[in-house]
Amino acid sequence: QLQLVESGGGLVQAGGSLRLSCAASGFTLDYYAIGWFRQAPGKEREGVSCISSSGESTNYADSVKGRFTISRDNAKNTVYLQMNSLKPEDTAVYYCAAAGKVPITVATMDPMAFDYWGQGTQVTVSS
Repeated sequence: QLQLVESGGGLVQAGGSLRLSCAASGFTLDYYAIGWFRQAPGKEREGVSCISSSGESTNYADSVKGRFTISRDNAKNTVYLQMNSLKPEDTAVYYCAAAGKVPITVATMDPMAFDYWGQGTQVTVSS
């Protein structure tokens, strides 16, 4: 069974940090671009970051540039999202997703490009 499992969410004060992990089971992430998305209550899902399957390209939403860093460790079949200087507006459920049909250098945040999705992990930032 193909699965993505997010972990690392939690409650943190504003200015703090969290590192989210996205682990795959049943398939290897080597050939997939991996994206992070988030959805806050009453808001639409938005793309946060993406890393290409080659690892050489990354993409970030303007709201997180300079604060979040995406990386991948193919040996561990895991992608990470390091989140620093967290703000209350970062509060949301964070999802990772895998896109297998994009070129290896492309880091897209178009949700239509993604084939597999995790169940999400809650991130809450208190002011």
